[in-house]
Amino acid sequence: MRLFAAVLPPDEAVAELARAVDEVHDDRLTWTGRDGWHFTLAFLGEVRDEVLPELHTRLERAAHRTAPFALRLHGSGHFGDRALWAGAAGELPALRMLAERADAAARRAGVPMDQHRRYTPHLTLARSHHAATPLGPYLDALADFEGTPWRVDTLSLVRSNLPVSGMPGEQPRYETVRAWPLGG
Repeated sequence: MRLFAAVLPPDEAVAELARAVDEVHDDRLTWTGRDGWHFTLAFLGEVRDEVLPELHTRLERAAHRTAPFALRLHGSGHFGDRALWAGAAGELPALRMLAERADAAARRAGVPMDQHRRYTPHLTLARSHHAATPLGPYLDALADFEGTPWRVDTLSLVRSNLPVSGMPGEQPRYETVRAWPLGG
């Protein structure tokens, strides 16, 4: 299974951001599906079935060791000229700690992880497939976005089902495989 650990924003937070995105949405970018908006904590890639029990145990432990915390969607950013994202504000040290714990849990369970990088909290909104499409206007339009805070109380393990039909615009489908309450 192709998996990642994530924080999933509540429906109300997604709806707030969706209203802001609707103001700038156009066909020059490929927009991500709102049902897939999430904060990836650790991307695990393809995980073998025999690793799953240990991974579940370790992610449950990581969730238990982390107290619930406040977060809100905030502003915008980009990775190069290819990805537009919404950021986060609130108790970011707690979010970063949860990301570190999810990454460590996967490593200890035997999941080969990519090289460790500093965690940048982001929720991908759109991708540009043409360098000629400047992200500046979108960044400017979303820069002042401030969502309503919510309480992060769950660590989710999500399966990513990549598009298989080859149809233009087909989006990955995401399904929560397991979820653990935060418990610190």
